[in-house]
Amino acid sequence: MTEPTFRSGFACFVGRPNAGKSTLTNALVGQKIAIASSKPQTTRHVVRGIVTRDDGQLILIDTPGLHRPRTLLGQRLNDLVYETWSEVDVVGVCLPCDQRIGPGDKFIISEIAKLTRRPVLVALATKTDLVSKERILSHLVDVAAVAEELGIEWAEVIPVSATANDQVDVVRDTLLKLLPEGPKYYPDGEITDEPTETLIAELIREAALEGVREELPHSIAVMIDEILPREDRPEDKPLTDIFATIVVERDSQKGIIIGHQGARLREIGTVAREQINRLLGTRVHLKLHVKVLKEWQRDAKHLNRLGF
Repeated sequence: MTEPTFRSGFACFVGRPNAGKSTLTNALVGQKIAIASSKPQTTRHVVRGIVTRDDGQLILIDTPGLHRPRTLLGQRLNDLVYETWSEVDVVGVCLPCDQRIGPGDKFIISEIAKLTRRPVLVALATKTDLVSKERILSHLVDVAAVAEELGIEWAEVIPVSATANDQVDVVRDTLLKLLPEGPKYYPDGEITDEPTETLIAELIREAALEGVREELPHSIAVMIDEILPREDRPEDKPLTDIFATIVVERDSQKGIIIGHQGARLREIGTVAREQINRLLGTRVHLKLHVKVLKEWQRDAKHLNRLGF
């Protein structure tokens, strides 16, 4: 009897901002490791999610959405995307069913097609829960047409809804099947190699993003100042103190984040704390304050300090 083949490798999802990449990453991993928001360009870090099975190990890389950069931060995020594309085995192109395939989608696909080492391409018709069956069928026809137009070949075309957990298992099976034979890169049980501090900062940023005005999301960053286990607590009731700073670019933005008499900041803290409790499996006390770093997205020194 020959031993079953073990496959392993790297895959990433690409697409316009808000195409469902982070939501799908979380659904495949089975736990929240990447923040998802309705705001464009939410993802700023390359987050690795790990799916381990008896027959293989899939390392999913959630990348920022490719966009026309207006700042140094935007340029650095785009550079991250191109770097990731050249290193993965499979690329899942997210083409949401609730939007027509446009020039932005075609640009992304044609950029991947130019790579010297071209990864295997899978088309993912995301957000099927938002549209009718007729619209999905029409979208799949467009997906096939765009491959012909750009001279590429889809290894698979899969309609999927990460929100409704529809066909997520098919995506998982397909991506694993397309990986080369290889070793296990991460031990069993590990779902991400992101530092806990980064995950906490991202959960706070996700809470801060909800309900803010259109121009503000890109200006928000989060720094974790300290994480300290509270002393003199009973062993069965641990408490962790987390001190974090929400960074914005202008004084007017600071006012928006704090809100009337601090109401908005308290709301951000409440939402983030619930998510962090879940992440750490222990209660946390979260202390937030807001700081202005003028034009930080355009300043190399500030970007380096903030981890970009």
